[in-house]
Amino acid sequence: MNHSDVIVVGAGPAGCMLAGELARAGRSVTVLEKHDAPSPLSRAFGVHARTLEILDSRGLAEDLLSTGAHTPGLKLWNGLSLDLGALPSQFPYLLVTPQTNVDSRLEEYARASGARILRGVEVTGLEQNADGVVVRGTVADGSAQEWTASYAAGTDGVHSIVRTSIGLDFPGRELLRSIMLADVRLVDPPNGLINIGAGKDCFAFVAPFGDGWFRVIACDRTDTADVAASVDETRLRDVVRRALGTDYGWTDVRWSSRFSCDERQVRRYRVGRVFLAGDAAHVHSPAGGQGMNTGIQDAMNLGWKLAAVLGGADEKILDTYHDERHPVGKLVLRSSGATIRMLLLRSVVARTLRNIVSARVLRRQRAVGRIAGTFSGISISYACRRGEHPLVGRRAVQIPLIDGTVTTALRDTTFLMIGENDCSRTDIPRRADHGPAVLVRPDGYIAWAGRSDSNQWQAVRDRWTAECSASISPAAT
Repeated sequence: MNHSDVIVVGAGPAGCMLAGELARAGRSVTVLEKHDAPSPLSRAFGVHARTLEILDSRGLAEDLLSTGAHTPGLKLWNGLSLDLGALPSQFPYLLVTPQTNVDSRLEEYARASGARILRGVEVTGLEQNADGVVVRGTVADGSAQEWTASYAAGTDGVHSIVRTSIGLDFPGRELLRSIMLADVRLVDPPNGLINIGAGKDCFAFVAPFGDGWFRVIACDRTDTADVAASVDETRLRDVVRRALGTDYGWTDVRWSSRFSCDERQVRRYRVGRVFLAGDAAHVHSPAGGQGMNTGIQDAMNLGWKLAAVLGGADEKILDTYHDERHPVGKLVLRSSGATIRMLLLRSVVARTLRNIVSARVLRRQRAVGRIAGTFSGISISYACRRGEHPLVGRRAVQIPLIDGTVTTALRDTTFLMIGENDCSRTDIPRRADHGPAVLVRPDGYIAWAGRSDSNQWQAVRDRWTAECSASISPAAT
């Protein structure tokens, strides 16, 4: 009962996404979580377009979309705005919903797929050898137990015991010591956009949940309160006024908290048979709301690769997890860090220059597309190898099909073959445009592109069948 193909430590969004993907592929997976129940309090509030595409490819987006507000853009400092409506996605907005809604659906997905989630387990250590991994911990009654697996993944947050156990440092630095956040009711609310403002030594975000409640995140650099201290509502309200010029008719507060903000990233996402994902691998500023989203996307990348190797694929595939996701984590650190630093400029000259430069940049449609693509995850792509089609590593879900969408087609398969518009095959979806045939990975990125009736397709079909065994869908073979 205590042996699985994979042990996942941490039942947050990254951990449950990973567990669901592994179980969906027929692999046994056990999730160990120290908390007895999901926390009703969470700091994440935004689900970006790329994450919504991923969830839609597993049939999880439609229900989630009904839980929050579809925000078409961001209202920035000095009257500027960032439009998300032009994103090349079926989800050209940010879904503002409490993280608890995401957590519950991903845990349900993991359990329904066959994952075993054990709560009240405090993991105390992990060891690995050439044959597998041993995880040690204590259960609710205080007794010690061991769990064994072929592989393990740490999705256990910034204070990851998995990361510590495999001897990885978490280099970086503290960015902000005590950020306040709260859910508040406003009687004179802003428009449907996420409003971001900055004053001298402070900034604030206000995001609508769509039900009369708003998530407020605010920081005052002169505030030296400990992260464990309660939030002074009067001070929080004052910071919002200073940063945004109004408190929007602030009335009730249903909960509030504090958190510290670091910028850190491990140097390796894989050590032997152990992997790190989500906050265990990278943490950064809340600007852009990318933390939870990046963790879910880490899990999607790792899940199909672990499942393939457990099915007989070459273990070298596992190295591509670090190769593909570490640069993404680094980009998120840079982009979110640059945004938060722009919000906290102290001198009048620097703030004036920021406003001038930002206005010029946001008047350029191409620049707006790049910025929106970065924060939404839509622009993420992976490097292709020499000799491969330039589309390899690109996101595939935007490809128009004659019938249906790529995300819906991925719900019932793993690897998906899409033929050209004029393809004679009737057993695979066909493109509605004039692009090439593509083989789509389980995470929605292109693994191969070319002619579906070529010898090259025969070779790539044989290659992926050999490497990923039963992970190839019947339609693709």
